[in-house]
Amino acid sequence: MAQTTTTAAKPTGFRSAELGWPELHRIPHPPRRIPLLGDVLGVNRATPLQDSLRFARQLGPIYRRKAFDREFVFTWGADLVADLADESRFAKHVGLGVANLRPVAGDGLFTAYNHEPNWQLAHDVLAPGFSREAMETYHPMMLAVAGRLTDHWDREQAAGRSVDVPGDMTKLTLETIARTGFGHDFGSFERDRPHPFVTAMVGTLTYAQRLNSVPFPALLRRAAQRNAADIAYLNRMVDDLVRARRTAGGDGDLLDRMLETAHPDTGERLSPENVRRQVITFLVAGHETTSGALSFALHYLSLHPEVAARARAEVDRVWGATDAPGYDQVAKLRYVRRVLDESLRLWPTAPAFAREAVEDTVLAGRYPMRRGAWTLVLTPMLQRDPEVWGADAEQFDPDRFDPKAVRARPPHVFKPFGTGARACIGRQFALHEATLVLGLLLRRYELRADPGYRLTVTERLTLMPDGLRLHLERRQDDGPAAGPVEDSGEAAPSEQRCPVRRTGD
Repeated sequence: MAQTTTTAAKPTGFRSAELGWPELHRIPHPPRRIPLLGDVLGVNRATPLQDSLRFARQLGPIYRRKAFDREFVFTWGADLVADLADESRFAKHVGLGVANLRPVAGDGLFTAYNHEPNWQLAHDVLAPGFSREAMETYHPMMLAVAGRLTDHWDREQAAGRSVDVPGDMTKLTLETIARTGFGHDFGSFERDRPHPFVTAMVGTLTYAQRLNSVPFPALLRRAAQRNAADIAYLNRMVDDLVRARRTAGGDGDLLDRMLETAHPDTGERLSPENVRRQVITFLVAGHETTSGALSFALHYLSLHPEVAARARAEVDRVWGATDAPGYDQVAKLRYVRRVLDESLRLWPTAPAFAREAVEDTVLAGRYPMRRGAWTLVLTPMLQRDPEVWGADAEQFDPDRFDPKAVRARPPHVFKPFGTGARACIGRQFALHEATLVLGLLLRRYELRADPGYRLTVTERLTLMPDGLRLHLERRQDDGPAAGPVEDSGEAAPSEQRCPVRRTGD
């Protein structure tokens, strides 16, 4: 069996900051700390991430917060995060919020501890499922699901109704990962209400978030009962899906790889229990974050018609009059990809990742850390650091991802998919899907924002704009006649280059 590349300590439960940071007193904390309760004044239990961003602006690139008897260290300064990216000294830490998902996802790729062998086994088995060859086979299915979305939006537009952006992006991305990965159709666009899978998934994510904000889990007894029912439903649904596949056979998708593929070196296969956990992980992570990324991007496009016009002109030029753009044509949408990257910069839908010291070390030469000490990286603050991104870092500007601007910035300042050996295995899948969908929607519609809408962000471990609706105007010709396709020859503008590696998830 391939071994993990880290020597991080095995988990022993939550490790409060005072146990791992010998000079914790040097790290600032909010000024009105209350005995026994900690730093709870002025916080909202429903928006812990946004509260953390507010404290970050007040306290600087590293700070700490205490909730009851648990103390956390947050980091976001570019030099600190660059040091945390050193894989020889730091590894992924399965932080409190992620660990709260282990009852449903166990040792799946996202929630596995570093010492658990199944994460490396699963990664090595599943990584070929995100190769270029595999992605090309997914592309037609992505187009088909996007067609169901545009059919739905055409009906809403014709009826004079605005569209529910987060709700429809959730339907789109759930159907996409379900069809490409598991040959399953949830029928999301034929439903008036979210599929029960979505309801159960949101329930488990929300419960995991709430566990972070209470001193004793027993205070959430009723919520725990609902969470147990949600987990039972997810397990039953996946078990039924796997049972049907074993009976009918498949065509080489992710589920087939989970069921039939042995590790290339050891011959090991995933256990039935781990297959269930991986399927749940991919269904949840494979659509929840991408739907948020698309929703934020559409929000910003509706607010910036000049950006939308420039992106639409690129789609018209590159795709011409083709009804079904090919796989290679998606990567040529350089500016559309910049729009997506800039949306992910401001609101990375997986908004934090945790890193732990695999040995006694000193962070950035200033802050001693014992082996096992950990910190939570606030990705939205890292990606808004004015020293890196400029005085207008809070503003939306896709030209930040012009290739020259990207090359001028230091590494490790754009991390919407995490970092290192445990970065997201499906990032190329998500970026291709999102770029394709944005191109299709821009070619078909003019996007009109509701003048009264102000961005409100819902937190359930991932981020999503709340209540976002857009008005649509159907373009008369859906783009120009076919013409020459321009290709600058430049690499795609994202700083998050994502080759598939054998050492990550």
